[in-house]
Amino acid sequence: MAWFVFILLAVLTIGGGLGVVATRNVVHAALSLLVSLVAVAGIYLVLFAEFLALVQVLIYGGAIIIVLLFAIMMTRNDEYPRITDNKQWPLAAIAALALMGILVPAFAINSVEGTHSQSASLTGIGEALFTTWAVPFEIASLVLLVALIGAIIIARSDDGARSDDAASPDDGDN
Repeated sequence: MAWFVFILLAVLTIGGGLGVVATRNVVHAALSLLVSLVAVAGIYLVLFAEFLALVQVLIYGGAIIIVLLFAIMMTRNDEYPRITDNKQWPLAAIAALALMGILVPAFAINSVEGTHSQSASLTGIGEALFTTWAVPFEIASLVLLVALIGAIIIARSDDGARSDDAASPDDGDN
């Protein structure tokens, strides 16, 4: 039974990932990403990693998708030209397949060797996160916060300028 659930969740994960890259609608891509992330949380549950499943749902499924949808809502589609087809998609597909051809054997070789060091354990990850990577993590969060505040300021200042232009039409009736 666990294998059936695992296979079902794996298909949902891959299907959500394909939905992200195949759809032309950005909101549908975000929802496909949500499906994929929730399916990954289900895989964590099948593997009895409840904490990782909870983190996956709360951080990725909740916060990241909400920020992504917030950014989509703030983007003005009429200011940018419509991109319906990218002429470089065959080159991107070849590059993705080449990268996959390099990474699959690399992961297969690494898993065959069975290298399990202390840094790969949960304790090692926690230690590295709160010692070595604490400052870069905080700097990255501050950069994201400043970018989000800047986007809000730019969006509000443009709305104010547009309403002033609409309120005083220049048709020469003075």
